[in-house]
Formats: sequence, structure tokens, C-alpha cells
Amino acid sequence: MIDTHAHIQKSEYEDYDKVVLDAINQGVEKIICVGFDIASSIEAVEVANKYESVYAVIGIHPSEVENVDENYIETLKNLAKNKKVVAIGEIGFDYHFEPYNKELQKKIFVEQIKCAHSLNLPICIHSRDATKDLLDTLNENKEYLTNGGVLHCFGESVETFNIIKKYNFKISIGGVLTYKNARNVQNAILNIPLEYIMLETDSPWLTPEPYRGKCKNEPKHVKYVLEKLAEIKNLPIKEVEEITTKNAYELFKFKD
Repeated sequence: MIDTHAHIQKSEYEDYDKVVLDAINQGVEKIICVGFDIASSIEAVEVANKYESVYAVIGIHPSEVENVDENYIETLKNLAKNKKVVAIGEIGFDYHFEPYNKELQKKIFVEQIKCAHSLNLPICIHSRDATKDLLDTLNENKEYLTNGGVLHCFGESVETFNIIKKYNFKISIGGVLTYKNARNVQNAILNIPLEYIMLETDSPWLTPEPYRGKCKNEPKHVKYVLEKLAEIKNLPIKEVEEITTKNAYELFKFKD
């Protein structure tokens, strides 16, 4: 199993060493630690440097666009010199909590798309309540999407998936898939080919059943997402594990 999206920085866990080791002991082969601003991106690289099984994604989350300085792209490029950095993210749009600045979110998103392209890296997208602006922006910048990407914490329609897959994008799905009230997501996943799906936890949030509401999420819980995905697809767990792992290798091109 590969947890393709987790936030296991020291700022999120008192003992992130234990979090990593527990995941490894539960059969998690790799964990991608994702940044959401410069500080957490630096932390993600530090964690990746410490553990052979951990990799890093670096970038500015749409909710953090007001806090970037004029040199942030140069900072990301310098961080990306580390071979454990496998993507730029999580980047995109978030219109869920007001106030938000649509124009600035788009500006920072596009700048990071172009940054990823210049580095030959894929992008990791966060999109919440912003489907049209996301699709329009991707279409406007499709020349910079040659390294593919992932729409993480997928909660969109099959129609949206059919558009983004044209850009060689995959999706990742986490604990939400296990929730009883997630019928729309489950139905969408049922109709999306497994060759486009990866696993994630989005730790420390979105703890899957049966631990929802009982504890902070951790990468070791990715197995519950795997089990639910296998159930929805009516396929053996081992087959789903192998295909989702293969998908992660294809996109992120891990280097030791």
C-alpha cells in the first residue's frame, strides 16, 4: 500500500516517528508527506530525508495564498532539488470558507503549475467548491500539464474525472470513501477505472471507519480505504493493492 497524501509533519503529530513506524509495520510501503505552505513543505522534505519510505510534495495550498512572499517560487524550486520531492502541491482552489480571493488563488495556482512543469514534476490538486474554475484553469494551461497530476481527496463527478483524465491525471481517495453518507463518492468511484485510482489518508484528517471520530487519522489507516475500494469494485484486496500501488509509481516516479 502507498499513502499518496498525508500530513505527517512534526507540527501535526507529537510523535511523528511512531506514526511512520506504525504505518510501515502495518504494510504501508511508502508515504507521501504533503506541504500546504513553505514551512510545512520544508518539514515534509525533512521527514522524507529522515525515512527511506517517506517522500515529499511541496507547495502552497489555496487557503494560504495571502501569506506567500514574492520569492516563494524560487524557494519551491530550491526545495525541489531534493530527489525525495515527487510533486508540487497541494495547489488549486478552495471556495468553502469565506473570505477567499479567487483571483489570487488562480494566480498562485497557475504559477505553481508552471513551476511544476519547469521541474518535470506532476501536480497534486486540492479543489473544494470550485469545479468550474478548476477545469477552466486546467484547460487554459494544458500545455504545462505534460507531467500529469492527481486530484486528491476526490469528491467530484464521473464527468469531471473524464475531463481531467485527458491531462494524464489520476485521482486519490481517502477515508471519506468509507463513510455511510458518501454515496455520491462511492458511486463515482464505482464508475472510474481502477487504473486511475490511488489511495490516501489525508492524515491527520478524515479518519476512516471504523475509527471515524475516535482518533486522529494516520497513514496506517490506509488499509481501510483499500478494503472499501476493493469492496466497491468487487475485486480481491490484493489485486486492488497492486494496481493502486502501480498507479502511484507511474505518477510519482519515486527515486531512492
